[in-house]
Amino acid sequence: MTISDVARRAQVSPSTASKALNGRAQVSEATRRRVLAAARDLDYVPNAFAQNLRTGRSRTVGIIAADGVGRFTLPVLMGASHAFGSEQMAVLLYDSHGDPELEHRNLDALVKHQADGVIMLGQHTDARPPVSHAARIPIVYAYAPSYDPRDCSVVPDEADGARQAIEHLVQQGYRRIAHITGPSTFHATRVRLESVKETLAEHGLTLAGSRPYVGEWSEQWGMSATIMLLTEDPSIDAIFCGNDQLARGAVDAARDMGRRVPDDLGIVGFDDWDAFTLGSRPPLSSVDMRLEELGKRAAHQLFGSRTKRDRGRVTVPCELIARDSSQRLPAVAAARSKGEGG
Repeated sequence: MTISDVARRAQVSPSTASKALNGRAQVSEATRRRVLAAARDLDYVPNAFAQNLRTGRSRTVGIIAADGVGRFTLPVLMGASHAFGSEQMAVLLYDSHGDPELEHRNLDALVKHQADGVIMLGQHTDARPPVSHAARIPIVYAYAPSYDPRDCSVVPDEADGARQAIEHLVQQGYRRIAHITGPSTFHATRVRLESVKETLAEHGLTLAGSRPYVGEWSEQWGMSATIMLLTEDPSIDAIFCGNDQLARGAVDAARDMGRRVPDDLGIVGFDDWDAFTLGSRPPLSSVDMRLEELGKRAAHQLFGSRTKRDRGRVTVPCELIARDSSQRLPAVAAARSKGEGG
């Protein structure tokens, strides 16, 4: 069925039928109802290709992910897809496997498909080189920002997340707070550590232990670092970990050493990965980077790219999810917070 068939059935011109189906104001309500009824009777489906030619838009967007549908990719993808769905946009997902050459081939394919825009989804929060197609197609960088300040990048506020974790531990009465984290080469390691130190200083505290324990993003390192920390300084009463794998390892090590979590030792992770936070005994407190919201924000930035798009980095606030691993009984927290200064 074509628009001409609908027009003939409704006894109007094809242009009037088109205006009625597209919600134009030039058509009376009675005529609009007659055209819509005719379209329903004929099971008329608009020709998307013809509409795209008329509007100059393909109503297609691309997402190029560095690590496929992985731990961080999936929630960002879900948030962006929901936002695109509300705009009736089709989403094409490409996996670059972190390979710049494959990434450019994927981008070339989206340009050839006349995609309306692309979200470049990073593997981690380290800044990355911009792609060379920026002038040919609107691009928004998500999770991993672009080096170029003229590009739009949507990233989690990791410093704010670390601040919330330390504030929470202090409010719960912990004072000897240590930090276990991943390799120092990662942006996430550096920015979170700096925020930890600044927040502790605001409360008149210093980082417990002889140093931040920097190693791998693994449960095994979380266990090993916790054993070393508590052996070196038994007065440590809380550990903020750079991710949930580390925190899960810290909980297991504390249990093996006879430390009760959270009464003797409070533990907070980062990422709020259910497989680790809810599977832990006790369940882990963790910082949620709100990646689904990050995906939505990236999609909204892309929608606005034809008229106005933010330049530089747009940050999405994190949220601390408090669970049993760091929530002491009120009496315990109150007693600890009274007497110890730093």
